[in-house]
Amino acid sequence: MPQKIKPTGRQKSMFLIHFIVFAIATVIMVMIHREQGKEQWAYPWHAWIIAAWALSLIGHWCAVYTSYEDKGHREYTRQENNG
Repeated sequence: MPQKIKPTGRQKSMFLIHFIVFAIATVIMVMIHREQGKEQWAYPWHAWIIAAWALSLIGHWCAVYTSYEDKGHREYTRQENNG
């Protein structure tokens, strides 16, 4: 059974930075949208950006915290270098 790869401190800190920037940008986008919508209805453009960014954040979390070693990687690298 493949072993789970423990994330490094750098990987964890990069994910944390990604999350913090996402949270700040989300708050800013929602505030801008609320300001635009005070006078009349405004299309919720920010929802698409937040949804796409949230999916990338989920992917980043999966890459950092759910990675497993690939036992065949050394063999693949050896074949690539000899072929």
